[in-house]
Amino acid sequence: MKKLFGTDGVRGIANQELTCKLAIKIGQAAAKVLTNGTADKPKILIGKDTRISSDMLESALLAGICSCGAEAVSLGVVPTPAVAYLIKKYKADAGIMISASHNSYEFNGIKLFDKNGYKLPDEIENKIEKLIAEDNFTASTPLIGNAIGKITKCDAALDDYTDYIANTVKSFTRRLKIAVDCANGSASATAEKLFKKLNADVTIISSSPNGININDNCGSTHLESLKKYVTDNKCDIGIAFDGDADRCLAVDETGEIMDGDILLAICAKDLKEKGKLKNNTLVATIMSNMGLKKFCLQNGIEFSQTKVGDRYVLERMLESDYSLGGEQSGHVIFLDYSTTGDGQLTAVQLINILSNSSLKASDFRKLIKKYPQKSLNINIKPSQKGIAAKSKNINDYIKNITNELGDKGRIVLRESGTEPKIRIMFEHEDESKLDALLTQAKEIVENNLE
Repeated sequence: MKKLFGTDGVRGIANQELTCKLAIKIGQAAAKVLTNGTADKPKILIGKDTRISSDMLESALLAGICSCGAEAVSLGVVPTPAVAYLIKKYKADAGIMISASHNSYEFNGIKLFDKNGYKLPDEIENKIEKLIAEDNFTASTPLIGNAIGKITKCDAALDDYTDYIANTVKSFTRRLKIAVDCANGSASATAEKLFKKLNADVTIISSSPNGININDNCGSTHLESLKKYVTDNKCDIGIAFDGDADRCLAVDETGEIMDGDILLAICAKDLKEKGKLKNNTLVATIMSNMGLKKFCLQNGIEFSQTKVGDRYVLERMLESDYSLGGEQSGHVIFLDYSTTGDGQLTAVQLINILSNSSLKASDFRKLIKKYPQKSLNINIKPSQKGIAAKSKNINDYIKNITNELGDKGRIVLRESGTEPKIRIMFEHEDESKLDALLTQAKEIVENNLE
């Protein structure tokens, strides 16, 4: 059996790669591994995004969980971080989110959380994979009668979660004009409720999910419509979430993008000034712009980098007692408030900082001077997975180009953990060199994939 878990759960085309049969097995294996040693009737929460396949996969997961004697609580459509938060609030034993995050609607995914609301470490994922491969979930006889679990629905999830996020700030000092793009995803169920609780002047867009329009020319991966809305309507700031609202990007009043690196810089500076940046350190991944590292150096902030994936950022934060970390893509973790990346929590913190200042969003955007950066993706076949990492020619090229670039630039070449792609990214102080560098790298990779 090929490896199921990528950098963010199990993901694939729904009903083709991520089938109902597999979802049942994941539900059964998760119930066994994540609730081992708990009460006779352990409780597992399940949330989902707005994809057409989410109902189907939820039904399969619920069946798998109940067949192993666990109780399943359906939260309905909620953001991924809502599941993580509500696990502890509801004293559950584990949680599952059905979502493929920023991917298009035909994809879906299954993300697992432990009893403390954290994504699973590799060793626990490996236990679940092994159990699925063995296809051995029950004892010699199946559970029957009252040993079977049951399903309940939770109607309080949206209010409990949005109340918590709203209470992380006192109130917005300055009433800003805000546009919020919900990506026709999970935030469609929570964003308006959240910002109304904060008495914000907010307009919600891309908040009419129909099962197939999630992330479709909207949200954090397609910012064009938000940029236009912000500038046309003279908003102070625009906020964009992805399909499951664990990411947040922003657009300033001029329509310029504020990516995760910029949001991390803004929040790190604010926390440092308040004496709340634990161990005076910001955690980011190797994909973060070199400008963020220089910003930290200039502001007396330690900078720690991990491999790509918010789970690895979180691991570093937990290991060393850091309070802020995240990714350029918009996953931002405020460990004092959340156990995972939370787009709406990030938005509330960002707007709170802006509202307590006389500066414009564009002034905050200019806090860091970013190196020009370009990237491209190379689609790969299933048979080509893992080849790039093992190729001597590709690794020799990376070593040579790294030496050649020196401190003027860098390359990041990696296989995606969520899509069948190889991602190549270059940074260079001279933007005119980026296209040639990418063309050269693309040719070398494609020539060495067979």
